[in-house]
Amino acid sequence: MSKHTSMLGAAGVISIAVIAGGCASSVERPDGELRSAESAIQQSVSSDARDFEPVLLNQAQNRVADAEELINQEKYLEARRLLEKAAVDAQLAGARSETAKARQAVDEVNRNIESLRKRIDERQ
Repeated sequence: MSKHTSMLGAAGVISIAVIAGGCASSVERPDGELRSAESAIQQSVSSDARDFEPVLLNQAQNRVADAEELINQEKYLEARRLLEKAAVDAQLAGARSETAKARQAVDEVNRNIESLRKRIDERQ
């Protein structure tokens, strides 16, 4: 029984050490995540997300602002999570914007093709 108890005790100590080590590694300021999220927002803006996905872009910007407040309060883990979400939101807004622009271009090409067909039909 004492062997079993000592193994449980050792497992408990190891578990606590692993959990404490995991927490300690996430205490760093998320400066890299902040730069990454801000960069993703800038790329999204360059992709005309303000025109095509303003809600998602604003959500990303709001998350960055909230994360900056958390950083000032030294709540780095929460800030890191928000910044990761902000980067994903910004990337999604940029991708959706590019998709919308591509659809518009395809629609324009299709309209031009249809217009040319009508002209050809009228000449025959």
